[in-house]
Amino acid sequence: MDEILEILEKDGRLTAQEIAKMVRKPVDTVKKAIKKYEKEGAILKYKAVINKDLIKDAECEVRALIEVNIVPQKDLGFDKIAERIYSFPEVTSCYLISGTYDLLVVVEGKNLHTVSNFVAEKLSCMEHVRGTATHFLLKKYKEDGVILKHKSENKRIAISY
Repeated sequence: MDEILEILEKDGRLTAQEIAKMVRKPVDTVKKAIKKYEKEGAILKYKAVINKDLIKDAECEVRALIEVNIVPQKDLGFDKIAERIYSFPEVTSCYLISGTYDLLVVVEGKNLHTVSNFVAEKLSCMEHVRGTATHFLLKKYKEDGVILKHKSENKRIAISY
């Protein structure tokens, strides 16, 4: 992968001037490269990784990893079914995987009930879906290469008499 892309992937907040110094290229060359990558779709979006555990007002979101076993469609394979699944607003990511299951779908909802309703009422009953296995995320330690720090828990002091 290009040096500029590697740098932006690690920190999308860096300016073209900062990147130019790092790769020892003129600023205009770096700016043109970035615009080209954006236009071609190599750079899709700039994103902040947020540790929601540290935000007091954050709504309690539930995230689940759902393994989906499907029957591929003739002449279309997995793509058409995957497209139907990732079109749901609850789905944040969708991957074709090897192993026992065919797709790994990441779903977010306000609570366990909304995620389980999605699985029961939208996903499991779809044509070509043979089965699912849902795994709810309980705690995040690292996301997108960033180690997430957690709130320190109140530790009770042992009292002895």
